[in-house]
Amino acid sequence: MKKGTIILLAVVGVLLLLAFNGCGGYNNMVSKQEAVSSSWAQVENVYQRRSDLIPNLVATVKGVANFEQKTLTDVIQARANASQIKVDASKLNPEQIQKFQASQGELSQALGRLMVVAEQYPQLKATQNFLELQSQLEGTENRITVERQKFNDIVKDYNAYIRKFPQVLYAGIFGFEKKGYFEATAGSDKAPEVKF
Repeated sequence: MKKGTIILLAVVGVLLLLAFNGCGGYNNMVSKQEAVSSSWAQVENVYQRRSDLIPNLVATVKGVANFEQKTLTDVIQARANASQIKVDASKLNPEQIQKFQASQGELSQALGRLMVVAEQYPQLKATQNFLELQSQLEGTENRITVERQKFNDIVKDYNAYIRKFPQVLYAGIFGFEKKGYFEATAGSDKAPEVKF
């Protein structure tokens, strides 16, 4: 065989190998991107569950005479703000996730203040409906934490895959871009100050 034929066959072989890997790699990127989207939908689902509990919680708390109206208004407003932030699963960049996380953080803070104030009302704490809602809310907060962790794990797998060779050569061409993570809220690394 001539040297030129051998080189041509080697080049064709390498191109075929890359093409077959490219198809499999592309399909794997699609699967991993769908896993990210599915995981994001589950994160939104648990946040929606929390949002759905809030009107019942507010209505229960309103039933207590002389309850601080500003606290209730803050919770209602924070819920409204949080529900306005919509993030497209195909555009999960760090800025979008940070914006979503900030609005949900404001709602968490408002709910936290509501629970602290509620502690000052023994008749409210004795209400079965309030206790059940409080328990559901705590369970939902735990679910949020779990789903956010799962989301970050899936995003890590996706981001690593599209940055590995040979996918890195064509991931950007087909629109596969790095996705953002949920990150700790600024200042959460410092323990809160407790005063008695």
